[in-house]
Amino acid sequence: MYHHSGSVAQQAGGSAAGVLDHRPLGRAAEAVPETIHFQRCNWCGTAMYHRLLCPVCQGSDLRTERSEGAGTVRHSTVVHRNTPAARNVSLIEMAEGFVIRGRVMGPPIGIHSGDRVRLSTAKDPVRGEPVFQLVDEPYRAWT
Repeated sequence: MYHHSGSVAQQAGGSAAGVLDHRPLGRAAEAVPETIHFQRCNWCGTAMYHRLLCPVCQGSDLRTERSEGAGTVRHSTVVHRNTPAARNVSLIEMAEGFVIRGRVMGPPIGIHSGDRVRLSTAKDPVRGEPVFQLVDEPYRAWT
């Protein structure tokens, strides 16, 4: 009777634990100090962050991939709660197609939808969320 090892199956198909592990994976990843790992469904190709099942086809055959770190602000809001100073909380749509919540460096009121950002730190030491920086100065036609 054949019993497959759960660890072998997870290594072949990817695992949710790889998404949360921000340590470099092997020698090739040592050059990249900060990365975000996401999952892609092997059945339909949907990219997602921190899921157990695909939100489109409900498949569980997910592989872990590394994000390039580029994205666009989808939504940003200023939060004054539980912090000594105002900070922003933003939803970032990554180039690979998944959405992640994080913080964008800069004045909280100056972050707007459509601003291009790049990953700065995969895990903020205080809040544990990714931190992004603006790629270029925001263009505002009325200023």
